[in-house]
Amino acid sequence: MTQNAPTYDVIAVGNAIVDVLAPCEPAFLETQGLVAGSMQLVDAHQSGTLYAAMAPGVEASGGSAGNTVAGVGSFGGRAAYIGKVADDQLGGVFTHDIQAVGVHFDTAPLKDGAAQGLATGVCMINVTPDGQRTMCTFLGAANQLTLEDIDADLIGASAIVYLEGYLFDPAPARAAFEAAAAAAHAAGRKVAITLSDSFVVHRWRAELLAFIEASADIVLANEAELTALFETEDFDAAAARLASIVEIAAVTRGAEGSVILSGDQRVAVAAFPVDKVIDTTGAGDQYAAGLLLGLARGLSLEEAGKLGSLAASEVIAHWGPRPMVKLETLAEQAGLTLV
Repeated sequence: MTQNAPTYDVIAVGNAIVDVLAPCEPAFLETQGLVAGSMQLVDAHQSGTLYAAMAPGVEASGGSAGNTVAGVGSFGGRAAYIGKVADDQLGGVFTHDIQAVGVHFDTAPLKDGAAQGLATGVCMINVTPDGQRTMCTFLGAANQLTLEDIDADLIGASAIVYLEGYLFDPAPARAAFEAAAAAAHAAGRKVAITLSDSFVVHRWRAELLAFIEASADIVLANEAELTALFETEDFDAAAARLASIVEIAAVTRGAEGSVILSGDQRVAVAAFPVDKVIDTTGAGDQYAAGLLLGLARGLSLEEAGKLGSLAASEVIAHWGPRPMVKLETLAEQAGLTLV
């Protein structure tokens, strides 16, 4: 069977979230009973209470996979997105922002969300002076994504479908994941998943492993997520186990860069230098943008990893989870090509 050339490099399925970012001191996190560097789910009341206590914030469309496809667009890549917002003001903001960076997005918004207490999802992000972010997420409409929102033709027209681990929590979304993976494989495309957060891994370890073994070709994780997945502190052993069950495993290690494994190949990719880390929100998301776009375009593991490192370095040098400088321009300046 002749495979049609993909219309999109990457399509992502994830939680459509608007971020509110604000600076804070470590003492604020203690006062609020928050674990530094963590992500936790909160209800609408908790979200509102935290918002009232936070310093003045900056609103920015986010959502992990949404950030990634925005990064793909910034590289000049072709991206699409499937995610659920409510038919409200923040839903309009999210839709405008993602379409403005050239990403195809036409998932039907949740109707009567306000009546159900399901506004567009929002994430309260408090950032300490060292750039570390602590996130409290009210999912709202975001976790109302269902099987009906998966456009099999759109999935099949994308070289890689990227699934956000955060969306693994609600059962209907997990069914949507399985449908998206099946549609991708039926069209001869690749399926990638990010583990998203070690808390997600701890909650759904067995189910995540089963999904990865059955449906994933590419897995992205950070060191904490990887070791949580295999319940070991031995990084090399965990990386080897992940590489044994998927085609490509990419693990980020903060300032130490990343490691990408495929079969017997193991490629270490250095982090791009940054003058000052301002805010690490979106670092993993942008790494995924560069890596996945590189893989979709047929680049080597090292070349794709370098694109990921470049994108991560751009986003941690400023507030917010999406690029402020066009990544395509930065790639050209760094001598990295996307041919």
